[in-house]
Amino acid sequence: MTNQEIASAFDQVADLLEFQGANPFRVRAYRNGARKISDLGERMADIVADSSRDLTEIEGIGKDLAEKITQLVTTGRLSQLEELQAQVPASVLAIMRVPGLGPKKAAALFKELGVETLDQLRTACTEQKVRALKGFGAKTEETILKGLDIAKQGDVRTKWAEADSLVLEVLAHMHLLDGIRQIEPAGSYRRRCETIGDLDFLVEAHDAAKAMDHFGCFPVIAEVIARGETKMSVRLSSGMQMDLRVVPPQSFGAALQYFTGSKAHNVELRGRAKQRGLKINEWGVYRVQPDGSEDYLAGRTEAEVYTAMELPCFPPELREDREEFRWAEQGQLPKLIELNDIRGDLHTHTHATDGKNSIVEMVEAAKAQGLDYLAITDHSKRVTMANGLDAKRLLAQWAQIDAIQSEYPDFRILKGIECDILEKGGMDLPDDVLAQGDWIIASVHYGQNQPIEQITERILGALENPHVDIIAHPTGRLINRREPYAVDMEQVIRSAAKHKKFLELNANPARLDLHDLHCAAAKRHGVPIVISTDAHSTEGLDVLRYGALQARRGGLTAADVANTLSWEKFEKLLER
Repeated sequence: MTNQEIASAFDQVADLLEFQGANPFRVRAYRNGARKISDLGERMADIVADSSRDLTEIEGIGKDLAEKITQLVTTGRLSQLEELQAQVPASVLAIMRVPGLGPKKAAALFKELGVETLDQLRTACTEQKVRALKGFGAKTEETILKGLDIAKQGDVRTKWAEADSLVLEVLAHMHLLDGIRQIEPAGSYRRRCETIGDLDFLVEAHDAAKAMDHFGCFPVIAEVIARGETKMSVRLSSGMQMDLRVVPPQSFGAALQYFTGSKAHNVELRGRAKQRGLKINEWGVYRVQPDGSEDYLAGRTEAEVYTAMELPCFPPELREDREEFRWAEQGQLPKLIELNDIRGDLHTHTHATDGKNSIVEMVEAAKAQGLDYLAITDHSKRVTMANGLDAKRLLAQWAQIDAIQSEYPDFRILKGIECDILEKGGMDLPDDVLAQGDWIIASVHYGQNQPIEQITERILGALENPHVDIIAHPTGRLINRREPYAVDMEQVIRSAAKHKKFLELNANPARLDLHDLHCAAAKRHGVPIVISTDAHSTEGLDVLRYGALQARRGGLTAADVANTLSWEKFEKLLER
């Protein structure tokens, strides 16, 4: 069982307990445990299997949670979760994902109106029954209706990072079988899409039947949907579908290209093949003869397939039929950014606000990752729930950073702040304070339901502030949980270009904000992107990888991302 699956189980327990009105401290323990497990850099299953290790040595994991983790790892089940699920309809979990709702309001809807499903909730809202409940109202009803579609999507799609953990488990499982010559994941996962509906695997194996038998033994499979001679479809306990296709060696590359997609990319490719008297499908590339017969040309590798079409082998992240074919024709296919291109992290938090670690611990973790510089950017005072910094505390922290900096001559620590853009406009801290910092982030945390004109003006005002360097998570979205707030990103990008400011690509896999299309737009306008982790712990620094993958989908190169520069060059860029 993967860390993400264990964390998901604990999150479900927390949701169901909160739905039932359980002790808030008990609920919080499960949520904190889920977050800790998600951020952990090693597999919980490996720790459980090591008799010399104790799960309670992990911060935030007590005896009770340790026993439940062991149960999940060893049996794939959690009896407490099953008991709670028997008491609360499973469909209620989807209701909790609707923006504007949570466990308490979902419980009220269930008890007062008998609402158990998203369809029932939609009906209750359209019939204006929800607004009559205490604590709701017409505005809440309207918000729920707007959020129903994203809640339904969240019911069936998985964030890429979670799918990645599962894919690695499947690959490790399949490689245990002798006779697996090659195996690759395909589909939207391989294109690094933000969310994944299902998973596709292609395998070349000595014995197709044995490969499918072994695939069917993967621990979290709930049912086999279908099985033929070369294809098998299964459904996991999470509800996700996985398909395995056994492919002959001469077709492996063609099948990998075909099943990676996207559909739009493949339609364009097939059209180009037809113009050349060729045929392309999952079996290979063929020359079509005048008598209708077909001669096999290529298919063993993807490179062979694209070469037969006189095209470069496109990185999977670009295969969306956006710009890739035009770039190829003009000889301008970009060399996409790699994770190891990134030299610094410019958005991190410490225990001064809502982080878990000290400045020194964050610096040491960043150095261990091979980074050359790090910005400490705790929250400003408006974020009261995070114990945000007022001017006095911030200046004291910056003085502390100056003292620590002397101990790290070969590593640069930037004095920063994530300063809120106030609901009425303007910054949360005075200019004379911000002027003393090295790196000032502006962000929107409150007033996210304001009209598009108001939110856009707030962000444009921040970009005009001479002390602000960058806008963090510019659309405020949380994938599958909260839609972007209404903001005119075209205006924001143009203003960032005009005022020579940066835009953040927040690498947290729950955000990935900017999304790929906005990254591409920023590139067109010459706006430098900064890929940052928004880490709230040393483990949180690990998410830079997801930001790099998102940047690749936007067609970004190392030159488009400012924190690929050495500190000396980045400092000069700041001086502009």
